[in-house]
Amino acid sequence: MAKVKITETVLRDSHQSLIATRMTTEEMLPILSKMDAIGYHSLEAWGGATFDACLRFLGEDPWERLRKIRDKVKNTKLQMLFRGQNILGYRHYADDVVEYFVQKSIANGIDILRIFDALNDSRNLKCAIDATKREGGHVQAAISYTVSPAHSNESFAKYAKELEEMGADSICIKDMAGLLTPYAAYDLVKALKETVSIPLQLHTHYTTGLASMTVLKAVEAGVDIVDAAISPMALGTSQPPTEAIVATLAGSEYDTGLDLEKLNEIGAYFTPLREKYIESGLLDPKMLKVDVKGLIYQVPGGMLSNLVSQLKQQGKSEKLDEVLAEVPRVRADAGYPPLVTPSSQIVGTQAVLNVIMGERYKMVSKEFKGLVRGEYGKTPVEIDSEFRKKIIGAEKPITGRPADALKPELETLREQIKKYAEQEEDVLSYALFEQVAVKFFEERKNKKYGVDSEHSDAKVGVHSI
Repeated sequence: MAKVKITETVLRDSHQSLIATRMTTEEMLPILSKMDAIGYHSLEAWGGATFDACLRFLGEDPWERLRKIRDKVKNTKLQMLFRGQNILGYRHYADDVVEYFVQKSIANGIDILRIFDALNDSRNLKCAIDATKREGGHVQAAISYTVSPAHSNESFAKYAKELEEMGADSICIKDMAGLLTPYAAYDLVKALKETVSIPLQLHTHYTTGLASMTVLKAVEAGVDIVDAAISPMALGTSQPPTEAIVATLAGSEYDTGLDLEKLNEIGAYFTPLREKYIESGLLDPKMLKVDVKGLIYQVPGGMLSNLVSQLKQQGKSEKLDEVLAEVPRVRADAGYPPLVTPSSQIVGTQAVLNVIMGERYKMVSKEFKGLVRGEYGKTPVEIDSEFRKKIIGAEKPITGRPADALKPELETLREQIKKYAEQEEDVLSYALFEQVAVKFFEERKNKKYGVDSEHSDAKVGVHSI
């Protein structure tokens, strides 16, 4: 068995999960050269919600962040999370936007693109995979892990094989809700290793308290790479601690070869930052507790807090247990989608509506209609035709790849931001986050010409991606 490799998540998913993606580029830069010398497999440094948070809350250009990180990280691969046809936004984008985003991500310093789709619909990954291959990047295609009567090790292995045949260079098991238990991980890794011949990586969260044990069993089953976060920014809704995994595997056949003393220096850098986040209220202690509700209700932590807050707003907090019982029923009606952004929000909101209205599907959200109609892609199980008719009436369901219905967008977008654009990448920032990007462009211009414009930092809930 070869050494197990480590992907460090502190520059992206770790702070996305714990402090709503608020770590600034300036906070990252001083430690990057030391991190580069550790010997990590990769640094996950971009994508996910970092793009949105840079523009919306930090007054930073996400492209500039990537270039600055790349400038300091000379030897270690940089990795990003990419939501297939959604890129880093919340809708499907035309192929020309997806292709251009991939091209610019790689040109600015990304080596590995971890590409996933909320429904595990491979058609939603095809454009991004093909573009990454063309640009010479590494395609890590991800399986959105979930538990349902429609999902099994066999179905995940079949999907992994399909992704390998589409050109994936590696496969990631993406366990966004911490639902993967240790022995289930062992069996799943075994099944995948028997099916595909490319490297296999595990990404999980500590939310339910299982992550370190799950990583260990996955390693014993032959997983090649695991995600971990340096200890001051680990645990809770983040990943298992890097140092603990390195110490656990040291001296065994799986030894990572990483130096604990050097990792301790990285940890020492992030410790005062962690204290600062706690003092400022950015790091809520609730984010650090173990939440076993996920294992009982199969509901990710971020989705659970969304349900609680939706019910609170309606003055119906006492209905939480009813809503939690309704979620699996709505999910079954909708064809058992994995509960990850955006399907987790769509299913959760509909469950809340069903309970509050006192009648199932008396009121249906626009997004739920879209999910049932096929706007997000093909659900794992075919939706019952009578149920579909009840939800979308005479509207025609979409059976093809959703992006096939989208016209090219790039030229129109370029025209719309002509007066703001200072770099080619600006059109992509605008494509994903129109008004937010325009506000950022205006403030950037004001700073440049010495006009004082105060940037507001509104509080926001953690993105559960």
